[in-house]
Amino acid sequence: MGFARTCSVALVGVEGVVVEVQADLEPGVAAFTLVGLPDKSLSESRDRVRAAVVNSGAEWPQKKLTVGLSPASVPKSGSGFDLAVAAAVLGAAERIDPRTIADLVLIGELGLDGRVRPVRGVLPAVLAAADAGYHQVVVPEQTAGEAALVPGVSVLGVRTLRQLIAVLTDEPVPREEPTEEGRPDAMLAGLLVPGVGIGTGLAADPAEGPDLADVAGQHRARHALEIAAAGSHHLMLSGPPGAGKTMLAERLPGILPPLTRQESLEVTAVHSVAGILPPGEPLVRRAPYCAPHHSATMQSLVGGGNGLPRPGAVSLAHRGILFLDEAPEFSGKVLDALRQPLESGHVVIARAAGVVRLPARFLLVLAANPCPCGRHTLQGVGCECPSSLIRRYQARLSGPLLDRVDLRVEAEPVTRADLLGQGGRGETTAAVAARVLEARARATARLADTPWSVNSEIPGHELRTRYLAAPGALAAAERDIERGLLTARGLDRVLRVAWTVADLAGHERPDSGDIALALEMRTGIARGVPVGAGERT
Repeated sequence: MGFARTCSVALVGVEGVVVEVQADLEPGVAAFTLVGLPDKSLSESRDRVRAAVVNSGAEWPQKKLTVGLSPASVPKSGSGFDLAVAAAVLGAAERIDPRTIADLVLIGELGLDGRVRPVRGVLPAVLAAADAGYHQVVVPEQTAGEAALVPGVSVLGVRTLRQLIAVLTDEPVPREEPTEEGRPDAMLAGLLVPGVGIGTGLAADPAEGPDLADVAGQHRARHALEIAAAGSHHLMLSGPPGAGKTMLAERLPGILPPLTRQESLEVTAVHSVAGILPPGEPLVRRAPYCAPHHSATMQSLVGGGNGLPRPGAVSLAHRGILFLDEAPEFSGKVLDALRQPLESGHVVIARAAGVVRLPARFLLVLAANPCPCGRHTLQGVGCECPSSLIRRYQARLSGPLLDRVDLRVEAEPVTRADLLGQGGRGETTAAVAARVLEARARATARLADTPWSVNSEIPGHELRTRYLAAPGALAAAERDIERGLLTARGLDRVLRVAWTVADLAGHERPDSGDIALALEMRTGIARGVPVGAGERT
């Protein structure tokens, strides 16, 4: 009788659970039994592992073989357990020393020829192993760079099962020739999933992406974009078609600061699980940009799918931007599903297979026309939409959702002078990004001893007791509360925006002018703030 054990990781959403893989050999009729709540793809590993072991030059044990995955109560899915199962079987058969694999974490799929194929979710799996106290992991060679992002973990990248056996038995490691340059590598097929993450993109370098100077006019909207980037405030752009709402949203990633190390790991983990992490770029350093179509379902936006839920658009936009163009065209239920992640920064999805908590701290940008035809606010152009239709169209964005949007800006029609550049070009992305970075640095210094990093994360109680505005600056906001123009949540959001405006202007704390600008961008009521105030042109 032979026994061996090793470890692998089961992913539940973007969180991992270390699973002990045990192999037991007993005399009897040759059979292979896999237990421990495996799914269909994991159950099929019996055939993959047997063929891979034989084709790697090792002998398959002709005994009764039982492989158990513990804890048995945790659902296990995917083909990433193949390598651990093969190692445990070889350890039980004494082809390798069982002691050498007892404290190893092995992740990878096996091909029938013994090659180790990459799988999705390596980074969160290695993070879970490190948190559980493991220090040695074995992963496919193609994902070794992704696994190496976790500090304190020794990573071994293998290309074939034959190489792993040689390393564990101190034999000469066979050299496996990589795919010739210019030929497609079939081993990368498991990393990128076609059709997953449509409408999601990792922001390009600001020097290569679209420039904010390309947007004609829209000084107020440009200033709102700068405030949104500096404080991570949600933004709504409304106006007629062709005013530049989509252009502004597409240029927002370029003025956002680069992600911190912790934020990069969070974003990379989500994209790795979703199967949209570009090969050769294991660490995402720029904020992601996700723009789903208005026909998106609730499952595609929030997360879902068969079995355990998978990340949706709100999670793929984590630490980045979620842009909903033509927002009133989205389903009302889909839009209202955003209310929870907008407040908490995560989404909890309950399904029969289990409950998953996915990160979803994103900057929401909405774009909407004033009416179905889009000409309601244009002068000299007839709008044929009945007033009742206009009200129903605008009511598709519910009050509770809009109450969570900090900035609401009207994108004015572009004038001939602006379009022809007679008024001069606006600021470039680089110039605005530098100002945003300075404002973020002021906020980071002020919030150094707190769990928050940007103004939009500060709780309302702290804003009213610890981070106070200048004396008398809140007089206009107090009047709006009495008139019913502001809710309690609205006041908190006005204060957060005012702090961001103050950081951009270099003020120690918000004054009456900063509060007035925040109120104007919240309520749409003019407060006498000059157009483009705070934007150096």
